[in-house]
Amino acid sequence: MKNTIKAKNKRPGSNKDTGRDYSYDKEYQSSPERKKYRAELNKANRKSGTYGNKDGKDMSHTKSGKLVKKAQSKNRARNRSKK
Repeated sequence: MKNTIKAKNKRPGSNKDTGRDYSYDKEYQSSPERKKYRAELNKANRKSGTYGNKDGKDMSHTKSGKLVKKAQSKNRARNRSKK
């Protein structure tokens, strides 16, 4: 069954299929702070030997700022907003 379009967002930068506007995300993720954040995690992933080996692990920042190895699904689910 093909996905149907629920609402069309005609704003520039929106995804026509979902109606989601990605312009904010694009600007946020391209900021120098986010680039540095991702570079730090990628460096730690390479150092720990988990980068690109498809083991399902990621490096995760703890509240104290340390980096720990964690399952990708748990690490990414933790960052979703709970509504």
